[in-house]
Amino acid sequence: MPKSRSDRKKKAVYTPPPSKEKPQVSPRWLVPTMLGFFVLGILWIAVYYIAGQHVPYMQDWHNWNLLIGFSGIIVAVVLSTRWH
Repeated sequence: MPKSRSDRKKKAVYTPPPSKEKPQVSPRWLVPTMLGFFVLGILWIAVYYIAGQHVPYMQDWHNWNLLIGFSGIIVAVVLSTRWH
């Protein structure tokens, strides 16, 4: 004869052991550096478009100014991936 449901052995619910690792903390220099690169990249591009004709070295570099500005922004994005 089949066993009733109350007669079946109940399994214990699995509970994982508590994690012993401490949460990671970002270094203090990360956020100011990230924001600095971001702001400098934006400012470099803005100055190039607004007053690039009046700044001697910016005239000579032409579109390399865009590379410099976007490189600062990209460095800021890469640093933001390391922020906890």
